[in-house]
Amino acid sequence: MPDSAMIRVVVFDLDGLMFNTEEVFFASGTELLARRNHVLTPELLRMMIGRRAPEAFGLMRDTLGLEESVESLLAESQQLFDDLLETHLAPMPGLLDLLDDLQAQGIPHGVATSSSRSFMTKLLERFELEPRFRHTLTAEDVTHGKPHPEIYLTAAERFGVQPAEMLVLEDSENGTKAAAAAGAVVASVPHQHTRGQDFSHSTRVVDTLADPWIRQRLAAGR
Repeated sequence: MPDSAMIRVVVFDLDGLMFNTEEVFFASGTELLARRNHVLTPELLRMMIGRRAPEAFGLMRDTLGLEESVESLLAESQQLFDDLLETHLAPMPGLLDLLDDLQAQGIPHGVATSSSRSFMTKLLERFELEPRFRHTLTAEDVTHGKPHPEIYLTAAERFGVQPAEMLVLEDSENGTKAAAAAGAVVASVPHQHTRGQDFSHSTRVVDTLADPWIRQRLAAGR
């Protein structure tokens, strides 16, 4: 896990890292499965978080032996999610201050998410954040989803840096594994739904995006 190169760019995951969407997903997923007399267990959530939606819901379907198609499960989940999102969405602690610091220091930053581009755009536009990011990568931009490293290798290529010069901020095991496999410096920021996951691949596990280690790592070698 690299931790000595100068950090030239910062790449953010989206769900659960920038916004509390994993809380909304947990609520909508709990309702979706309750309608089918199933429970969204920590083990199932661990498998799903960080993956692209079709892959995540394919795992849900296969694990629980559901007979419905992935497409129908996705559609019903999306409606539940959208209903909750309007009243529950909020930035994660420390996000806005960190973005201000990066802008003030002239450090380019981007987004690499397993979500769709339309969903990412909706969240960023709601808080007027989209213009801040030089590059954004979504599920449509890669062939392989996290934990495969493709999205972070592509991010490094887009920014024109080596992966070891990129600080990736992630909240999940799958995302952390993807960034680490790409060779990036990884700060993992677990939340209540990912705190028990395996972050052994991380360079550093921090409590929030306001953790002093993030600023210290950005300042090192600059």
